[in-house]
Amino acid sequence: MKAKYSDLFKKIVNAYYDGGFEKKLETILSDPEVNKEDLAQVISSLCGVQLDFTKDYITDLKKAIKDYEINHKVVNKVKVCSMDCVDSDGKTMCQKSCPFDAIIIDEDRHTSSIDEEKCTDCGFCVEACPTGSILDKVEFIPFVNLLKEKAPVIAAVAPAIQGQFGPDVSIYQLRSAFKKLGFTEMVEVAFFADMLTLKEAVEFDEHVHTKDDFMITSCCCPMWVAMLKRVYSDLVKHVSPSVSPMIASGRVMKALNEKCKVVFIGPCIAKKAEAKEKDLLGDIDFVLTFAEVKDIFEAVGINPAELPNDYSTEYASKGGRLYARTGGVSIAVSDAIERIFPEKYKLLQTTQANGVVECKKMLSEAKEGNIKANFIEGMGCIGGCVGGPKAIIPKEEGRERVNEFAYNSDVKVAVDSDTMNRILQKLEISSVEDFKHKERVEIFERDFS
Repeated sequence: MKAKYSDLFKKIVNAYYDGGFEKKLETILSDPEVNKEDLAQVISSLCGVQLDFTKDYITDLKKAIKDYEINHKVVNKVKVCSMDCVDSDGKTMCQKSCPFDAIIIDEDRHTSSIDEEKCTDCGFCVEACPTGSILDKVEFIPFVNLLKEKAPVIAAVAPAIQGQFGPDVSIYQLRSAFKKLGFTEMVEVAFFADMLTLKEAVEFDEHVHTKDDFMITSCCCPMWVAMLKRVYSDLVKHVSPSVSPMIASGRVMKALNEKCKVVFIGPCIAKKAEAKEKDLLGDIDFVLTFAEVKDIFEAVGINPAELPNDYSTEYASKGGRLYARTGGVSIAVSDAIERIFPEKYKLLQTTQANGVVECKKMLSEAKEGNIKANFIEGMGCIGGCVGGPKAIIPKEEGRERVNEFAYNSDVKVAVDSDTMNRILQKLEISSVEDFKHKERVEIFERDFS
């Protein structure tokens, strides 16, 4: 089913680029053997919108794409399923995958549905559903119109990108690929993770003084943040009030050029929802996944492996690039603390949780005061971002590729990046001391209360 959706998406992308969008949809919907109501929901989701089938469906779809707004729900049930995947305990696969009990059984219709109040749009159910009845909206078709405008459009790629498009495809070939697609530039989100590394190192120095003190990183994972806010709200006071590297990339790029648009590209469906949170709206314009970008490249005939390297100066550090996998944030922050606050480094004890089950266990222990560490990191996906639902390669290979790339970085610790120091100065942050002043680091902050 996923392969069928992938093929359908490629056809839509190709037609949209070639100008045959309307004709292609007419051909697809004219098949007498398809359920037009279900297919219309699938096509709509692949075009980033939500529409029911009507006699004017194609006209309505084109209008919905043109009038696209970012603040909508990401994950939706696109067709009724028969719940053939129910196990011996009476639970469907989507129910078992949901960390927030947002999948409910509709007894009257004998199918499952999504409780929108509980749903965080994490997307775990999208991957779990064996029938393709649940989909996340793909934002590429609405985004294409941006490429026609004069404003610069930046591809901000997640640290987990290394190795996703081929073991020998370099970050510089990917820059060429994104530019060929129509982007103005490509930047590594690892670079903005470096800025947050420094911020959290300073916060650790300020807040951890005894063996009973601890802080919880808020970096990277929207699933981790959702768990803290919804299930472990008593611990929120210990959470670093930091945005994710994704949001930091959008905010910094727009501070440097208010006309630019920023598109995040990563392995995570939940990032689509994060970009739509009320206090973050506008920081990131669109979110695409690695799997979607792979389909897009194939649809328009771009093969990164065949493209030349488009080099840039080295600017992201080992630490920022390690954010892609479990334990990476802890390594990055530990290295920064050791460099900036060597005395405080002696007190540092880190711990990490890998996947939803471990995250809940670790947070429960922290809540009960049964945790020995004072820097707590969690990733909702097993393996971290390299294990995200829309990664292309297995998480083990992703981790290996990320480690190789990170440990071969010219810049080892965030403080050593001359490029970062220049950018921070443009943001009026000239020293580590400036990170202690709330008004100076407002661009990197968010209120979790």
